[in-house]
Amino acid sequence: MASVDTAPSLPTWLVPRPRLTDRLARGVLGPLTVIVGPVGAGKTALALEWAHTRRLPGPLAWVTCDGRAEQSCVFWPRVIGALREAGVDVSEPVASETEPLLVAALAADLHQHGEPVVLVLDDFQPAPGSPIAEGVSSLLRHLPGVLRLVVLARRDPPLHLHRGRLTSEVTELRTGDLAFDDRETTALLAQHGIDVPKQTVSALRRRTDGWAAGLRLAAMSMEKRRDPERFVAQFAGDDEAIASYLVEEVLDLQPDGMRRLLLTTSVLDQVNAELAVELSGEDAGRHFAALVRENSFLQPVGQGWYRCHQMFADVLRMCLRHEKPGLVAPLHRRAAAWLGEHGLLADAVRHLLAAGDWDQAGRLIVDRLAIGQVLGLTKLRLPGELTRHMPEQLPPKSPEPVLLAAAVARVRDDDPGCCRNLDLCDRLLADLTADDDRIARCRLAHAVIRMEQLRSRNPQEARAAAADAESALSHLPQAALAQHPEILALTLAIRGSGELRAGSLKAAEASLTGGLKAAGVAGNGALRRDCLVELALLEALRGRFRGADELTAQATQPPLPSWSSAERSQASLHLVRAWVELARAEPGRARNELTRVRAVLDSLPDEFLSEVGSLVAGLATAVERGGSAPAPIGDVVAASRLPRPVLRAVVPACASLLDSARRRFTAAALPQHAAARSALTLVAVPSAPMERLSVRERDVLDRLAQMMTTEEIAEELYLSVNTVKTHLKSVYRKLAVTRRSAAVRRARELQLL
Repeated sequence: MASVDTAPSLPTWLVPRPRLTDRLARGVLGPLTVIVGPVGAGKTALALEWAHTRRLPGPLAWVTCDGRAEQSCVFWPRVIGALREAGVDVSEPVASETEPLLVAALAADLHQHGEPVVLVLDDFQPAPGSPIAEGVSSLLRHLPGVLRLVVLARRDPPLHLHRGRLTSEVTELRTGDLAFDDRETTALLAQHGIDVPKQTVSALRRRTDGWAAGLRLAAMSMEKRRDPERFVAQFAGDDEAIASYLVEEVLDLQPDGMRRLLLTTSVLDQVNAELAVELSGEDAGRHFAALVRENSFLQPVGQGWYRCHQMFADVLRMCLRHEKPGLVAPLHRRAAAWLGEHGLLADAVRHLLAAGDWDQAGRLIVDRLAIGQVLGLTKLRLPGELTRHMPEQLPPKSPEPVLLAAAVARVRDDDPGCCRNLDLCDRLLADLTADDDRIARCRLAHAVIRMEQLRSRNPQEARAAAADAESALSHLPQAALAQHPEILALTLAIRGSGELRAGSLKAAEASLTGGLKAAGVAGNGALRRDCLVELALLEALRGRFRGADELTAQATQPPLPSWSSAERSQASLHLVRAWVELARAEPGRARNELTRVRAVLDSLPDEFLSEVGSLVAGLATAVERGGSAPAPIGDVVAASRLPRPVLRAVVPACASLLDSARRRFTAAALPQHAAARSALTLVAVPSAPMERLSVRERDVLDRLAQMMTTEEIAEELYLSVNTVKTHLKSVYRKLAVTRRSAAVRRARELQLL
């Protein structure tokens, strides 16, 4: 290991961080390694651990700089002295030498040395274009393979980092890299004799963003507490030790314009240049570029946006409340206005709630047709503060906040409160006459809340709400609706369900298919699932049982949600499964599904589904009789109170199902009769096959005689093509034939057909 005599000694309190010292060890194999992080991030501690525990590529010279106050006349003698102390033969600086000549002489000496030399510059913060910055850049440029520079700084050093990034000659460790993980946090707490559960460690690490100084200060405070877990639950940037440290080390060192910019933008979770100007004004906004360049507490999150370190943001907000308490709410309102104009609705609503402006929050949500985001109809949800902090009573000044209150009440399962606010909204809307667009948006929100509330409880009233929604939508621009597929999905799902129950099967199919697509775009799994189930019921009523089975399979597979409580769509699902089991000649299983249907309908009555269930139960009885009744279809359908259009569609399906059952019954009985005949006419009739055909093989044989293709047989019997081929091979073997025509002829000889 190379000498580290010029480096400070290794602190006893240091927390080992091998994951980062590994990166440093790899980085110093190249010309430049940069460690950038805010005050207290652990930059120096990390570099010391690396210097004392890892093999270095050459002698180490450590220089502790004076930050922004560094002067050339002090800096270069320090560098040369550290190199000489590390055993590198470089010339003493000559007092009369100009800085360029001094740098050139130092470069020549290092080049003559030939072997790698590691130079650490701690707290290196020269101004861009300064003689120090240009001199160090010159050394890097002229000493490839010799100088291994390690820079520790609070901001990016002015060393043309972009060039190094293009050629992969720079290694960077930044604030996010320096953040402690849970293992390191546990080790730090252990140094203070603190042992807490893993979830408490994770909570503390999240609250501090892994900031080393914040964790150390928290540990020191926890030493004095009897209940460290409770301390962690309440710990934030307004902790006295944290606040004092950051105010003294960071905030008080900022010029007035920069300080004002930091305080006014502290109300934001993320900030960009334009929003900074909106909140702080043109003068302060001019400092934004310098702020993000020089303050590593601000981390880039992409596309020109920055996030402030959690602890520092807490301190800034505390200072803003203390110094300018009357400015907090107006800043939130200005932020909300800008964010709303730029399409960031959730952030805008969050700021309006922080300002206590529920009236404007309601207006914004209703105007943007976003009531579905409150009700949970989309993947994107509006802030949880809506449901947690919504006041019980709002002044009834305008309909929009009342509609918001109704939606929040619905989310809280407070149906009386929801209905009460909807009634109040009706009265307020009656007083609005001058703004048709506003009225249409309010009526649409009103209808959406009712649809969501009623679709599982009162389908008839839900369909009336869907009609109201369609009426309101006709008064709004089509482009507005395109941005809210959840409204279309809910409306079409309810309309399609109504059309199905009225017997308009083609219209129902179109509506439910449209609702299914819109629900997929909106990310609403529950609506998508329910549309699939309704489409499956539609297919079953048409007698397309294979398609119905496939649709129910899709409806019950992840990522679509399962049913958390009794819903009518559950009854529809079990009804479809009952139909499918009957088509498979499994009346017992069909009755089990019907039992599940009744369990749902006992709590959520539905006349249509009850009638369909009665029809299926009658079919099950007929199937169990084996089709022995001469005309069971008439008996089954006669008592049904289903609408005539539905009956017209369902009767052929019932007849086909019963006809299949009758043929199955006959096929099962015929082999015994054939055997009796063969005993009387041994010469006339060839001997019967050695093995009896199974029920499914008889089904296949029956369709073979009808000249159906393998694919058609598979579709009619709800089997795969390969399964049909397997049955055919078995039939050929048992009948001792090799071709279709021979199988049919042989079956007729045996009176199996």
